[in-house]
Amino acid sequence: MSFSQFNIDAFRLINDLGKQYPYLNPVIVFLADYMLYFLCLSIVVYWFTRTNQNRMMVIQAVLTFIFAEILGRIAGQFHSHYQPFAVLPHVNKLIEHDIDNSFPSDHTILFFSVCISFWLVRKKSGWLWFVLPFCVAVSRIWVGVHYPIDVVTGAFLGVISALFVYWLVPKLSSIKQLLALYEKMEQQVLPSKDKSKNL
Repeated sequence: MSFSQFNIDAFRLINDLGKQYPYLNPVIVFLADYMLYFLCLSIVVYWFTRTNQNRMMVIQAVLTFIFAEILGRIAGQFHSHYQPFAVLPHVNKLIEHDIDNSFPSDHTILFFSVCISFWLVRKKSGWLWFVLPFCVAVSRIWVGVHYPIDVVTGAFLGVISALFVYWLVPKLSSIKQLLALYEKMEQQVLPSKDKSKNL
């Protein structure tokens, strides 16, 4: 069996679950299409808690996504294919999606970049951030817009980037200096009564 056929068979195995268990489809669609809003809201909330730890975590997550997305674009230059629903017959397509290169999955890159960055900082209490990207990755296959190879590659790029940025950013004094400058400016606009930013 060729890898291409294995990729298609693995896609069918997951995508057909939507036909076998249709009552789960609304949950999967929410994960695949709308969980993005939850992620964006979480980033904003963490930032405006105005603690140093949370802000450095958000900065690491954003830098991780940028780095991983660049790697993803480079990977997309070496391999490309259209979404499963655009190529295969009888795909259980549950959400709307443009037809373009689906390799690697940008959605998966985003979730693994941000969530694993959060989890690395919050290992004790951040189990949700470890589990969530896997759920989203599977959901993108379930709804018919990505092959397993798309999400596996996206997950790999996101995790590797998160580990690299987590190691690198604390060593960059310029990041801390820029954050301190921003916080001085912010203090002028939104004065904070609680000055304990290192909690």
